[in-house]
Amino acid sequence: DVAVAIKTLKVGYTEKQRRDFLCEASIMGQFDHPNVVHLEGVVTRGKPVMIVIEYMENGALDAFLRKHDGQFTVIQLVGMLRGIAAGMRYLADMGYVHRDLAARNILVNSNLVCKVSDFGLSRVIEDDPEAVYTTTGGKIPVRWTGPEAIQYRKFTSASDVWSYGIVMWEVMSYGERPYWDMSNQDVIKAIEEGYRLPAPMDCPAGLHQLMLDCW
Repeated sequence: DVAVAIKTLKVGYTEKQRRDFLCEASIMGQFDHPNVVHLEGVVTRGKPVMIVIEYMENGALDAFLRKHDGQFTVIQLVGMLRGIAAGMRYLADMGYVHRDLAARNILVNSNLVCKVSDFGLSRVIEDDPEAVYTTTGGKIPVRWTGPEAIQYRKFTSASDVWSYGIVMWEVMSYGERPYWDMSNQDVIKAIEEGYRLPAPMDCPAGLHQLMLDCW
């Protein structure tokens, strides 16, 4: 027996939402990597439509870290970050831009293995190495998104790297909210003026430097 998790659409969904939902499943179905959540199947007969994925015992990384604040060694936290980096490297090699990488979209299993999940915003990039995905309007997760992606709606693997730097900060701060209580507009302005998140408490300088290299 395999434990699975089921993701469904909320009641009253539109046809477009159904298409987007199934599109997410078809994206997930192309991936096979130990640090990317595995699609077990899709149920399209009847309602609601369901995506069946592997079961991740510890749930979303942000909530998991907040629950276990201060309980892990730096080595364990770096192990989580290495797993996330491996999953993202795989996605980039597959030509995918995630566009919504954040601790809330990373799932943790019983062995503390972190897996990238939530492909609702992922887009495939054509073979052109300079190709970017431009979204028209749409909601952007500002606190996790690089300035070029916010300003020009241009998403590349480089903008995923920026998001990864924010995830590093989230992990080392045990799920603290990036930029705390600043408004989205204040975050955008601060970033444009060169502000970068300071090192979380007890974070080794080398790890903070890695974050800065992502930004």
